[in-house]
Amino acid sequence: MYIRMLQKFLIALFFVSSLPQFHLRDTQGVTHTTAEWAGHKAVLLYFVTVDCPVGNSYVPEMNRLREAYAARGIAFYAVQADPSVAETDVARYARDYRYTFPLLLDPAQTLVRHANATVTPQAAVLSPGGKVLYLGPVDNRVEDFGKQRPQATQSYVRQVLDAILSGKAIEVTSHKSIGCAIPRKTP
Repeated sequence: MYIRMLQKFLIALFFVSSLPQFHLRDTQGVTHTTAEWAGHKAVLLYFVTVDCPVGNSYVPEMNRLREAYAARGIAFYAVQADPSVAETDVARYARDYRYTFPLLLDPAQTLVRHANATVTPQAAVLSPGGKVLYLGPVDNRVEDFGKQRPQATQSYVRQVLDAILSGKAIEVTSHKSIGCAIPRKTP
């Protein structure tokens, strides 16, 4: 009995300590918190900025991923990684690119820092408790700056989400991301 109580306490402590605490508005004015992550099997954060051509080229694929996985328990959020971009520009960008999931404004870079995102686009798959399970590109379509395949031959995010949903171990937790550097705001 004591061991079971200790296990529950340690699990709770792990989840509390790894969960980023935030109240972030999206481009529609809705406030989001980590409380929304409870009950999901995983959370996907897609780090973007309005002027990154690589990130912009992935929005249709991200919408397809949300369509394929949201009903299966995966929460989807885009995160505006550059806090210097005006909210009106981010809202216009979200409309123009037709995001089908919330695009969060992260002025203090809370989620950027939590996931250790460094470029856009970059996808982070987190446990509902906030542990980063994967950080990297969506797939292998972009090989390097100015060099890309006509279409991806590996979808890293799909592989990670499929592993989570099937209860299997995630084989690769990161890949090198190619894109636009995220300017860091000094705390």
